[in-house]
Amino acid sequence: QVQLVESEGGSVQAGGSLRRSCAASGYPYSSLCMGWFRQAPGKDRERVATIDTDGSTSYKDSVKGRFTISQDNAKGTLYLQMNSLKVEDTAMYYCAADLEMTSLLLGFGYWGQGTQVTVSS
Repeated sequence: QVQLVESEGGSVQAGGSLRRSCAASGYPYSSLCMGWFRQAPGKDRERVATIDTDGSTSYKDSVKGRFTISQDNAKGTLYLQMNSLKVEDTAMYYCAADLEMTSLLLGFGYWGQGTQVTVSS
């Protein structure tokens, strides 16, 4: 079993920055495909960014150039640096892990508890 514990969410004004973290345990971290997802009220959950076991990253188009996903394998921790935040980035953010990226993108695997990120105008 993989356990994922996310840092607290936060509130920020538009244009501000937040950094999220997600600590994984229960499985060799270097073998995990990791990702950040979000869900806004009334909307489907969507992929924000993913990072594969080889370190390759992928981003939702609307966050490219503003968000950066990274990880510290030694600490077993995933990060999401969010800059130039917009009101439309407001959502519940979740980290997730799976052994296969395809499975992760389909919504399977292991999920953190989710924390709220609120961006005000």
